[in-house]
Amino acid sequence: MSETETRSKAPTPKPWIAAIHAYVPGKSAGKDGRPLIKLSANENPLGTSEAALAAKAKAPSLYPDPDSKDLRARLGDLHGIDPARIVMGTGSDELLNLAAQGFAGLGDEVIYVRYGFSVYDIAARRCGATPVVAPDADYGTDVDALLALVTDKTRVVFVANPNNPTGSFLPRGEIARLHASLPGDVLLVIDQAYGEYVAPEDEDGAMALAAAHDNVLVTRTFSKIFGLAGERIGWGTGAPGIIDTLNRIRGPFNISSTGQAMAAAALEDMAFVERSRAHNRDERARFVEKIVALSNHGLRPLPSQANFVLVLFEGKLSAETAFDGLAERGYIVRWLPNQGLPHGLRITIGHPHDMDAIAEGIREMAEAAR
Repeated sequence: MSETETRSKAPTPKPWIAAIHAYVPGKSAGKDGRPLIKLSANENPLGTSEAALAAKAKAPSLYPDPDSKDLRARLGDLHGIDPARIVMGTGSDELLNLAAQGFAGLGDEVIYVRYGFSVYDIAARRCGATPVVAPDADYGTDVDALLALVTDKTRVVFVANPNNPTGSFLPRGEIARLHASLPGDVLLVIDQAYGEYVAPEDEDGAMALAAAHDNVLVTRTFSKIFGLAGERIGWGTGAPGIIDTLNRIRGPFNISSTGQAMAAAALEDMAFVERSRAHNRDERARFVEKIVALSNHGLRPLPSQANFVLVLFEGKLSAETAFDGLAERGYIVRWLPNQGLPHGLRITIGHPHDMDAIAEGIREMAEAAR
């Protein structure tokens, strides 16, 4: 082979990897590069617990505990879970990918609902499995539609509860019905990234299912209500066999010493979590009320149990125009044409004055578009 022929060759990715559309994070700047108030990534507007910030300053810079033993023990105490049934991840994203990788592969199928978290498609393709998308029920999860797609090739079913980006929520009975109808060799992954925003009396029963059955994995994160998005800390719980599989393939030292210390301290400050939940509940209700008042302009906020609201633009004002208009007013939100929602904006719940400014901006643009 000539030198020219050698140089013309290059490694070729596997076809299922080449088919992946890379995850697109929420933007923090406008088209002109100007920094904007960021309400596109569902971060906690109250910031981070002072206890967690204090722990950050004391964390060593040595290799971290590879098993996050102290953090798992504290999570176990808080949730009544044996720490041996807890696995840590670099954000819950790592665990979602590992769930697919550990239990699915070429020739297998992974099911999730339309308008579900975009990482599910990536996780399925990354391990060579075929993604199967179930129809939604008015932008929410339809249990019967999911079950109708289960075949002998199905290995994993992903359900986000609350769902991102729509905010929809399946109650306990529907989660139980979904699990009861799945074959025992299908892994049900219940992604609770926004679980702490749900009122405790409304929780979906997923933790109990994970404790009682061999085919349920529940994932959570410190990125949302705990305000530790920059530290990338997620965790999951399930049967020993599931946890063992994920531990075999997760990254070594995947949670930094700083992250472990901050997360452990955050768990000791549940008052901050309660304040964050109350702030979100109250501001979300106020914002939704303002958008509902614009229904005659074709605006519709979807019911949400998370720290964001997906607003549908079904009138003369388009979501794209509103997105650009809000950017001109100093705010960046999430426009989702790549997720089949060109008519929707996902808007993180921020401070009261920010939510008022966004609602007023949308009202002005809607009236101008009449």
